[in-house]
Amino acid sequence: MAIPSAIKYRKLEETGFVASCPSIEVFQASRWLKIDYHYILFHSCHGKHMETETITAILERAHKRAEEMDLPYQGALLPAEALTLLQEAPAAKLVDVRSRAEWDWVGRIPGAVEIEWQSYPGMRSNPDFINYLSSQVDQESLVMFICRTGGRSHQAAATASELGYTNCYNVLEGFEGEKDATGHRGTKGGWKAAGLPWVQS
Repeated sequence: MAIPSAIKYRKLEETGFVASCPSIEVFQASRWLKIDYHYILFHSCHGKHMETETITAILERAHKRAEEMDLPYQGALLPAEALTLLQEAPAAKLVDVRSRAEWDWVGRIPGAVEIEWQSYPGMRSNPDFINYLSSQVDQESLVMFICRTGGRSHQAAATASELGYTNCYNVLEGFEGEKDATGHRGTKGGWKAAGLPWVQS
């Protein structure tokens, strides 16, 4: 699909995204353009451009939620949306800020960057959180934070945004979600209840 000449596209900055190209002959180049906080991925295919609507729609919804909830970062994602971004934008990062005890006993997300926001027992704040984050995630990358239910990841996304990370998102519902009628987690909302990939030690 050709880019309409009447529409002005402005490339603001490289965001670190790298598109997965099955054939260099077919997909000769790719780039991310940032337009009024909306990211659109274009593949250059024999001089034509194809827009990945799924990515655009997800980010638009995330930005709208951030506006409605008055969040201090770019957006809020549902678990399934976060997985799509993780799979479709290989340079995007999912940062799991739960405690080591939760990773070991409750479950892990394959491919996630694991950095404790608080440590068990006592749930003490991790003074090295930003140092660990900066050593593993570029500031310009799309970075999604997840915890058990969305609270700690909200704090992590807000803190990272304050310290220069420009594309922070919180994963709503978290890994386990809220408790159900029987007092159990993992069945009502969240990454696990959505049937998304996870493993257990």
